[in-house]
Amino acid sequence: MNERIIELEHITPKDFWGAQDIHLEIIKKLYPKLKIVARDTIVKVFGENEVLDLFEDRFDRIIKYYQKYNTLNENIIERLIIDDQPQQHMKSSDEILVHGLGGKLIKAMTPNQQKLVDNVNKNDMVFAIGPAGTGKTYTGVALAVKALKEKQVKRIILTRPAVEAGENLGFLPGDMKEKLDPYMQPLYDALRDMLPPTTLEDYLLKGIIQIAPLAFMRGRTLDHAFVILDEAQNTTHSQMKMFLTRMGKNAKFIITGDPGQVDLPRKVTSGLKEALNILSGIEGIGIIYLDDKDIVRHRLVKRIVDAYKIVETSNEFSTKQFNYNRDHHTNEPPNV
Repeated sequence: MNERIIELEHITPKDFWGAQDIHLEIIKKLYPKLKIVARDTIVKVFGENEVLDLFEDRFDRIIKYYQKYNTLNENIIERLIIDDQPQQHMKSSDEILVHGLGGKLIKAMTPNQQKLVDNVNKNDMVFAIGPAGTGKTYTGVALAVKALKEKQVKRIILTRPAVEAGENLGFLPGDMKEKLDPYMQPLYDALRDMLPPTTLEDYLLKGIIQIAPLAFMRGRTLDHAFVILDEAQNTTHSQMKMFLTRMGKNAKFIITGDPGQVDLPRKVTSGLKEALNILSGIEGIGIIYLDDKDIVRHRLVKRIVDAYKIVETSNEFSTKQFNYNRDHHTNEPPNV
């Protein structure tokens, strides 16, 4: 009797095999001539070579399907094993970046988001510039997850400057993870849409996905990685230069930011604004500008952005005083 060993790479066995190993039992029933033993991420299969060859081919289909769609059931497993041409069923639109949880299709939702996708496919470094709600970070994370699933990279690194705490997190309560999580929450939220909870937890534990403030990037060389710098408008000159020069072999960098929401001290120049001027026109670097037409959040977000834009571009904005008497309790808005 011959033996084959198959390893489930980057797959959480509990999710893959289903409740009470129901998916494993289905596969065993479809291959009565084989003895199949699954322990953790290792699958051992015993039988005749001819049957083992067919099993390996069909089992590889199941693995690829699960990695792509994050789901399995009895009908899918039977189809992938029995059908001679399952690719007809598995074919999907090129626009779909990731199949998220609950069958959610994650793809570019606007022409500029599609330009971002196309630019990332063409360039190793891309700047995505635009106001809140335009999907800069979300699309970037989807592209990173897609690259990891397709084994184009070995890890995902997500970072942002912790400006609210001045990158000096020592005074905050809790361990390092508890200190950092509030600043990294938008990145976690995007990942939770795209990966099963146990898979995400496993990736974070093993360092396959790393989420850290920008200060933690210093001194590193980021090889074989998909790296996203979020909220880049809040980087300084030295921080931006430090980050951009971390790029290693087989790396993809996306830098997202909104120059209209800089939280740096007044006299400090935004590293993002500076980089856009310095790096414009360099081959291999793409720059995509998104605008209020790309806002995919609640419809009010677009109206809010438009309203602020009108006020901020007016001559009065920099000189007008916004006074409000705190002792005057009223439901009326303050005079603006």
